[in-house]
Amino acid sequence: AGPGSGKTRVLTQRLVFLVSEGVPSYRILAVTFTNRAAREMQDRAGALIGGGGEGLWIGTFHSIAARMLRRHAELVGLQPNFTILDADDQIRTVIVTGEGRGFCAGADLGKGAETFDYDNQTEEAKADRASNEGRQGNSNAWLRDGGGLLSLRIYEFNKPIIAAINGPAVGVGVTMTLPMDIRIASTKARIGFVFSRRGIVPEACSSYFLPRIVGVSKALEWAYSGKVFDADEALQGGLVRSLHEPEDLLPAARSIASEIAENTSAISVTMIRHMMWRMLGADHPMEAHKVDSRAIFHLGREADAHEGVASFLEKRPPNFTLKPSEDLPEFFPWWGERHFE
Repeated sequence: AGPGSGKTRVLTQRLVFLVSEGVPSYRILAVTFTNRAAREMQDRAGALIGGGGEGLWIGTFHSIAARMLRRHAELVGLQPNFTILDADDQIRTVIVTGEGRGFCAGADLGKGAETFDYDNQTEEAKADRASNEGRQGNSNAWLRDGGGLLSLRIYEFNKPIIAAINGPAVGVGVTMTLPMDIRIASTKARIGFVFSRRGIVPEACSSYFLPRIVGVSKALEWAYSGKVFDADEALQGGLVRSLHEPEDLLPAARSIASEIAENTSAISVTMIRHMMWRMLGADHPMEAHKVDSRAIFHLGREADAHEGVASFLEKRPPNFTLKPSEDLPEFFPWWGERHFE
């Protein structure tokens, strides 16, 4: 059902009915798409039920899952105060860099010739692969590439991600950066899409991302040859935005992050990130027009749009208040979920 069709009212009435029939409120879980709808449902249900509705769980899938995970964090090796970057509105941008002199050297080749031979993995190792997040069913679930799972999660991320490549980035060490939004590199960085020299193919969805970033000719040159190249070639090929001396790399990344965080609406940035990335796969500009039009209509009515215009006219810094965790437009997300087959 679309916006304004009465979903919240109907669900609230159903909650009230269940409680009136004697179902304990703590046994009722209501899942909504937005935090705004969850708050509205909670308020309505509380007003109608009174004290009998104190135990209701009402929220988005992510907020409820995070609440359950915090309650039982120790069971999965986490502390109760762990942070989910995508759900924390205080975090506006994320910077990814390496520790020490290297960024990421790629896959561990310690198993020797059988490193990539999954038929020779133990049943325990296969079960571990199949249990990772995002692997569905019993079909070919264990086949899924771990780097691809990471890239797909980054693709779904709601905040800008800056890769600060501080040293060698080879194999998955570089392909994991491709769905990140901005890449900068140290002058000491060395990069390699070395898969053809290991008898395999690029992973982590890089055959989707790399040609879109550097063009198909340069992507094929690097992937065909499997060579390791220096930071200057990465810059000339369009893989990275800029080069910096090692001591200047993180300050440069923080400067980019601050420019975004201090001057923009978090809602606008989240929408822009998904619009730009997802339109790379659109088959006609009409798809962009559909999303553009809806986004302008919905956001134009909100407080951040009012503040953006007012602050410009009054020649002062803006004070944007909307939060991606609560205030994204009703039509977000506008895409369907994709499944591995």
